[in-house]
Formats: sequence, C-alpha cells, structure tokens
Amino acid sequence: MIDINNNLIKELRKRTGIGVLECKQALIAANGNLELAIDNMRKSGLKIAVQKSGRTTSSGLITVEIISTEKYKYGIMMEINCETDFVAKDSTFQEFAKIVTITALNEKIDSIDILNTKFSEQRSNLVSKVGENIKIRRLITLTGNFLGCYVHRSKIGVIVTASGNVTTDVIKHIAMHIAARSPRYVSVDDIPSDIMMRENNIQMDIAMRSGKSCKISEKITEGRVNKFINDIVLLKQNFIMDISKTVEQLLNDHCIRINNFARFELGEDI
Repeated sequence: MIDINNNLIKELRKRTGIGVLECKQALIAANGNLELAIDNMRKSGLKIAVQKSGRTTSSGLITVEIISTEKYKYGIMMEINCETDFVAKDSTFQEFAKIVTITALNEKIDSIDILNTKFSEQRSNLVSKVGENIKIRRLITLTGNFLGCYVHRSKIGVIVTASGNVTTDVIKHIAMHIAARSPRYVSVDDIPSDIMMRENNIQMDIAMRSGKSCKISEKITEGRVNKFINDIVLLKQNFIMDISKTVEQLLNDHCIRINNFARFELGEDI
C-alpha cells in the first residue's frame, strides 16, 4: 500500500479545497495518484467545489465572538472568505459563517485544519449553492480577565485582552482605535530586536547617503526610528478620539493595562 504523506494530502487540498479526511480517503482509494483522486472526487459530486477552489476569495466576513467561563473570558476571531460582496451579503453565507464561528468558540477549536475538516461537507454544499469558492481562512483565540472587541462593517475585526479597572466603553474605544490605526505591537518592548535593528540600519543608511555628517545622521536616524515606533506601537499612538493624548496616557488615566490584541482585515495578504 502506498504511503499517503502529509505533503500529498496538502497538495490535494490546495487543488480541491476539500477537507483533510476526505483528501486522505480519496488518495488511499486512488493509490496515491493525485489526478485520479481529483477525478474520483469530481465524479462523486464535488465538481463545482473543485473547479472553483483556485479562485481568489478576497471578500467575505470577519466574525468575533466572546464567552465567559468561571475563570476567564474566551474569544475567537475568524475570517471566512468568498469571491464577491454579493455572496458575502447573502443570508446563507452569513449563517454558515456564524455557525462555524460559534462551533469553534463553544468547542474551543483553534486549528483551521480541524475546522475545515469538520465543515468540509457544509462548505462544499455552500459552494455548489452560491456558485463561488468559500474558504475558512484563519482564526485566532484570546483569553483574559477582560476581553473587548469591535467589528467594522464585517471587514475589520479587533479583539483585545485587558486587565485593571476595565470598562466596556473604554475597551471598545481602544478596539476601535486599533481598527483605525492598525498598530502591530502593544508596547515598545514587544518589538523584536531584529526589526528595530533593521529599521535603524535602513534609516542610518538613508541619512548618510544624503551627505550628512555621522553625528547629524545619528540624530536624524533617531528621530525617524522614533516615528517608526510611534506608528506601530499601540501605547505610543495618539488616541483617535482625543489626539491630545496618547493611548498610554488614556489607559493610565483609567488604570487599565492592555495585555494583547489581534486585528484582522478582510483579504489582507491574499
């Protein structure tokens, strides 16, 4: 019996959009022959899903759900894609996205592969119904004493973990700020050293090429690196609802600490 390895399964999934278990079974039945497995899958009624699996899925929905347990709050954020805004607004697609998100939340599923396997049949049926490729693209889970979230028109989603004297309004406003300003890190200490070093080297090289002296170039570099930090660090950014203070000052005023956050924007990096 031929060895059905993970790479073979992954390639079949890439070409068909079908779940792991179904791909493995198809490959076993075809003795590892990829093309034969695809033919057999198409013969079994998966033709439309297979044909459309290569299409770009840059539309869809960002979903966020949060539940409370006895010890902590647990939240999940997901991106589920389709091809057009028309399908994204379709009630059938929206119901599918809701069911997938609630299931992942309640069963604490944090693996896209597991989720795709679990909903493989429903996804294929939906593909056949709406005539577009559907993809459960990514998810992230966060836990904490307090979780807040914000979703902007189902296209940008933010989930935030915080502690301290947290209020629902303040944490929602922070989530809205993150949606608008797209920071990458909570604090300066969270920036990896290699990223800081790379930015410093780039800015120093730019300054030196302008013909400035080494001393002046260092001052220019310091200013540009500080601007870089202020652009990517949440605590250093000016708060969008009151630009007279930074997010850090706002949080200090309310005795709140942001522990972590995640931000999804629909279709980014596709």
